[in-house]
Amino acid sequence: MFAILTRTQFDSLEPDALSWACFEPTVLQIRGKSTTVKSQVYEQLNTAQQALFMFRVLYDHARGSAVEFYSWVSHLLIESGTWSEVKRGLRFFGDAEMLRFLEETEAYLESRNRQNDGTWREVRPSDLEADPDLSVSVDQLNTEFHRLASATLARIAAYIRSHPDEFVQITD
Repeated sequence: MFAILTRTQFDSLEPDALSWACFEPTVLQIRGKSTTVKSQVYEQLNTAQQALFMFRVLYDHARGSAVEFYSWVSHLLIESGTWSEVKRGLRFFGDAEMLRFLEETEAYLESRNRQNDGTWREVRPSDLEADPDLSVSVDQLNTEFHRLASATLARIAAYIRSHPDEFVQITD
C-alpha cells in the first residue's frame, strides 16, 4: 500500500503527518476487518511498511493518555507476537532508545501483571485508580513515551524521505 502524495506534500509534511500519510492507506484497508484480513494485508507490506505499521499501531493507540498507554501496551504484551513485531520495527529503524524504553516498560508491566502460572491478569483502566504507585509509574512511563515518540517519528520520517520508493508514489 503506497501513499499518493505531491512532491510539495512529501517535502513539507511534519514527521507525524508524513508517517501517518504513509500508514493511512493500510489503515483504510483493515479498519473494521477480521484478524485474518488484517494479517493478510500486513503480510503484503514490504519490510519498511511493516515497521512503520507496527510503530503506528503502538503510537496511535497509546498516545492519548496514561490510561491508554497502560491498557494498550499491556494488551500488546499479551499478544506476544504483535509485541515482537513492534520491537522488530524499531530495530529496523535503528531506534535503540525507544526499543530500550519499551523493553524496560515490558519488564515493569510483566512484574505487575504476569501471574505465577505465566498468564496475564486482566488489565483494567481502574488499576491506575486503585494503585497509586502503579499510577505514578505509568504516568512517568507515559511522559517518557511521548518524549521518545517525537524522536522516533523524526527518525521514521527521515527514513521515509531517504527511501520514498518504499512508501509513496509522488505525483507532480
